[in-house]
This record gives sequence, C-alpha cells and structure tokens, in this order.
Amino acid sequence: MQEVGDPSTAPPDWRVWLALWTVYIVWGSTYLGIRVVVETAPPLISAGARFSSAGLLVYAFLFLFHGRERVRLTLRQTAGASVVGACLVLGGNGMVSIAEQTVPSSFAALIYASIPLWIVLLRAFARDRPPTAILIGVAVGYLGLAILLLPGGRPGDVSVGWALVLCAGAFAWAIGSFYSRRLPLPDDAALAMAATTICGGAITLTVGLLVGEGSDLDFGALSSRSLVGFVYLVLIGSVVGFSAYVWLLKNAPISKVATYAYVNPVVALFLGWLILSEDIRLSSLIGAAMIVASVAFVVTRESADVAAGEGNVAPPGTGQRAPG
Repeated sequence: MQEVGDPSTAPPDWRVWLALWTVYIVWGSTYLGIRVVVETAPPLISAGARFSSAGLLVYAFLFLFHGRERVRLTLRQTAGASVVGACLVLGGNGMVSIAEQTVPSSFAALIYASIPLWIVLLRAFARDRPPTAILIGVAVGYLGLAILLLPGGRPGDVSVGWALVLCAGAFAWAIGSFYSRRLPLPDDAALAMAATTICGGAITLTVGLLVGEGSDLDFGALSSRSLVGFVYLVLIGSVVGFSAYVWLLKNAPISKVATYAYVNPVVALFLGWLILSEDIRLSSLIGAAMIVASVAFVVTRESADVAAGEGNVAPPGTGQRAPG
C-alpha cells in the first residue's frame, strides 16, 4: 500500500481539494436535508429507511464488483455492527431527526459539532487520558455548548428540552464512534459502513414502527421537497460523501481529512440561514465559534500526534462521522 504523502504516488492537489470540498459541502448539507425530509415524513422511519438504503447500495456494489468474499460477515461482526449502528443511527441520527421537526437545522448542527469533544471525554473515562492542553480545549468547547443551551443562545422557539435531546443524540453518536474501534467490525471501511448502516437502519425502522410512526406514514402526503431530500441524503449524503471520505483517508494526510469536523458545522449554519432563512443570534455565533475553535484545536493537535506516531488512534471526528 502506498504511503500517504509520497511525492511519487500522491494524487494531484486538485483531486484532494475536490474530495475535501465534496465532504465539506455534502456532509454540511445533511442537516438541512434532514430538516426538509421530516417536514412530511416520520423521523425514525425516514432515518431508518435512508440508512438501510445507503448501506444496501454500498453492500450491493461491493458484492457485484468484488465478490462474495469481500462482503462476508461473521456473527460477531454482525453483532458489533448492530451495537454501533444502534448508537449511530437510532441514537445519533434518530434523535436529530426527531428534534429537527421543531429545531432549526443550523442549531442542530452546532450541537452535534460537539461530538469530537464527547469522544475525548469517553477516552478519558476509559483511562486513555488525553494531554492537558486537549482537556483545556474541550473545556472551552463545552463552555460554548453551555452558551448555546442558555435562553439567549437558542432560537426563540427551541425549548431547553429539545436542546437536551440533541445533546443526548450527539453523545449517542460519540459512543457509537468510540466503540466502533473496540467492537468486532470488518477491517474494510466500506463493508463496515454498509454493515453498521444496514443494521442500524433496520433497528431504527423497527423502533419507529413500534412507537406508532407507521400510522403517521402517508405516502400521498409526502411532499416533493421531502422526497427529493430523502434521495439526496441516500445518494449524495451517504454514498458520494462517504466515498470521497474513504478516498481521502487513503490519499491525504489525516490532519487535512480531519478538518471536516469543524468545517461542516459552519457550512450547515450558512445553508440553514441561506435556504431556510433560519434565525442566527449573536450569542449563537459566539457559542458556535467557541465550539468550532475548540474542535479545530483538539482535532489538529491529535492529528499532529498521530502523524508523529505518538498514538495509534485517529483523532476525534475522523472515525464514524457526524449524522447525515
């Protein structure tokens, strides 16, 4: 396998930046897409169907072009994918889908920008103590999160209850990302993505039906906006975005790839304001700036450590990505 950064084999810069901006814009736009989908579609059923569809597309591609051996899963890998998928799809994406029936997409994206900070805390509790400088950076990020949760930091129609639902969803996504490196998943990134999204999507669909969302599903009442948003999230948000991300992991320095963790929230904030005319307050911008700066510091610092060979774990935000 070629070494990333080898001048003789490295791809041209324009391809790296094209892939980076694909991840920036596509994954930054998924919060907007979720907001549009749940206007007329039940949140858990739509989230489960979307992730199951994306996973099945990737799985079918691997099967058709790489053969049966490439997609074979053991029972332990299926169990691991189910646990991780439940955290990511049901906990992380399910909660943001439920919340975005009421909460602006830009506000949801800012809360979920804290995911890398939650991962650092989980590492600390697992006795993988991060350096003091990183813990200070995390503290700054949580101060920004606190500002967002205060009455002046939230859009006027967002209750503290919905804000806490988003925090719980971000924490669930962080748990799934953290344990995805500790549970038995396939070594192949594309197969691991397919397995976790298929299993997580199936679990989310089942829970949606159990809580009665089936009675809320009226295909005739689905708006064209919701249908277009659903297709966009499956094909562009999941398949195209993930393909660009996997290519970057193989062809670009991890420090550059990791920048998506703090660029995506900015893109989501801008798109929510531009397309859906979502309210952005000064206090929200201050809290957002603190979170983004904190995540930028943490991810950049840990990316440098990985590049220097000081750790064997990718920096927060470069494993399972944020919802979308």
